[in-house]
Amino acid sequence: MARVLVVDDDVTVREVVVSYLEAAGHEVDEAGDGSAALGAHQRKRADLVVLDVMMPGLDGLEVCRRLRLQSDVPVILLTALGAEQDRVLGLETGADDYVTKPFSPRELVLRVDSVLRRSGGDATPALPPVTTDGDLVVDRRRRTVTQAGAERVLTLREFDLISFLTAHPGEAFSREDLMRHVWGWSFGDSSTVTVHVRRVREKVESDPTTPVRLVTVWGIGYRWDAAS
Repeated sequence: MARVLVVDDDVTVREVVVSYLEAAGHEVDEAGDGSAALGAHQRKRADLVVLDVMMPGLDGLEVCRRLRLQSDVPVILLTALGAEQDRVLGLETGADDYVTKPFSPRELVLRVDSVLRRSGGDATPALPPVTTDGDLVVDRRRRTVTQAGAERVLTLREFDLISFLTAHPGEAFSREDLMRHVWGWSFGDSSTVTVHVRRVREKVESDPTTPVRLVTVWGIGYRWDAAS
């Protein structure tokens, strides 16, 4: 059982989401606006936050940014914005996943459980517990990435991506392959992969604009090139 904080200014949406999450065995707290959400999380730390984007006052994106400054709590955004750039912006603020309104409450519960499993340290059994690639060390038991002795701070999705790719050096994967193998999604927006690739590059490449480790394979997708 996990503690989930549900943040939405629409009472009806909150009631539906809360009822489904409680039925799935989670303990749920509620907040009706961004300020209340930040206060609730400070008083009683959630294991995951379900956060509406369109709220008066502090919107969901700003709340997500502030949560990222306070902790690494997983965040799933609820958004009525359908444009790709809006979804990308949500991921770039540090969200781990998003669900577009109108949504299926059952799908949301599945997304919540998926993110919680990963945040709990459930590494894929087929992957080795630790991968060392030059100065980069990926520890799947501790869910940490260190480079030249310094820890790199990655979101859950970013860690899952680098964990998978470093375990399969030299293999090219399409964005659809990565969605399926890394996050277990059989559907979704492939731009999610593009965003996380860019963010991982910013954290582990000496020059993210000219990557030498997480490289683009034109016409296919991406590949991890092991350090020589």
